[in-house]
Amino acid sequence: MKFFLIAGEPSGDQLGAALMAGLRELAPDVEFMGIGGQAMAAQGLDSLFPMAELSLMGIWEVLPKYRHLKRRIAETAGRVVAESPDALITIDSPDFCLRVARAARDQRPGLRTIHYVAPSVWAWRPGRALKMAEVVDHVLAILPFEPPLMQAAGMTCDFVGHPIATAPVAGPDHAALFRAGHGIAPEVPVVLCLPGSRGGEVGRLLPRFGETLTDLRHHVPEMQVVLPTVTGVAAQVRQMTAAWRVRPLIVEDPDARRGAFAAADLALAASGTVSLDLAANRVPMVIGYDMAPLSRMLVGMLLKTDTVTLVNLVSDTRAVPEFLGRDCRSGPMAEALRRLLDDPAARQAQMDAMDLTVDRLGRGGEAPGLRAARSVLRAVTEPR
Repeated sequence: MKFFLIAGEPSGDQLGAALMAGLRELAPDVEFMGIGGQAMAAQGLDSLFPMAELSLMGIWEVLPKYRHLKRRIAETAGRVVAESPDALITIDSPDFCLRVARAARDQRPGLRTIHYVAPSVWAWRPGRALKMAEVVDHVLAILPFEPPLMQAAGMTCDFVGHPIATAPVAGPDHAALFRAGHGIAPEVPVVLCLPGSRGGEVGRLLPRFGETLTDLRHHVPEMQVVLPTVTGVAAQVRQMTAAWRVRPLIVEDPDARRGAFAAADLALAASGTVSLDLAANRVPMVIGYDMAPLSRMLVGMLLKTDTVTLVNLVSDTRAVPEFLGRDCRSGPMAEALRRLLDDPAARQAQMDAMDLTVDRLGRGGEAPGLRAARSVLRAVTEPR
């Protein structure tokens, strides 16, 4: 059995590696080819070209490389057709992956296609599912409410679990080590500041998050702010926080990040999958997010749900306060953080919602990579 896999982002590379491991466990003679990063390479993939060429975000990053990406789409589709795999498995990165799937299907109409990570049609642009169904047969969903949406568009779909459900979570010993290593006493409240991992969102959110935490310090003067970040934006974060009245402890090391999450009492975070990391670590949170004015206007017109926070959506609650667009202001966010510190009922409501979320995402069940592998094998062996 032979599969052609494409991942275009580090998160997709991790999903692809877990899927490859699951497929090899269930079908030891399986062969892989395609595009991926270091994690997929460790599972035996010889990438057609470096995955980093596809890790682009935003129109201004893509435009200068548009011609090159078009060549890569044609090259990749041609290789898919030449290799004649049992299925093409595309992993997230729909702008590149689905164009490859369409180009390959044009040349080989019978090609089976599987897409891993459903598009967020529950939030906005529901027409994307219908467009995707033109070139995708089967979807591997990581959120439990997505299969009916994909099936309604004409694709088969299995919920295979979210990686956060089986990711290792740091415990009390890690929390104690983190506090001791940074001179933070056990009784001092630790507040995480999580402004995102991309330069644009960090630039927009960090000033407002700084004002919010300054407001909160009037209520909790002894608190310690910890700002986990990634290498790509670490210099920007240090520069932007240099004049803050509340000086954050900035950590880049992944082990330090895990320790910080274990030690945290509260978090102010950008909207995104980080809410699931916080849920797995049982850290109560307030979510804030904003975009450039034009993007904010467009998304506001297209948004189909009253919340974008995954904990709220998966738990079917509204326990996590969120402040989006023009509502992303320091005063209301600081008040929401204060309430989580002072109101045991609000704090417990979040704890319950977070526990329910992680359970619904697959905690205690089979690993997502293995579940995804079973779904793939069913999809390629069952008649259309």
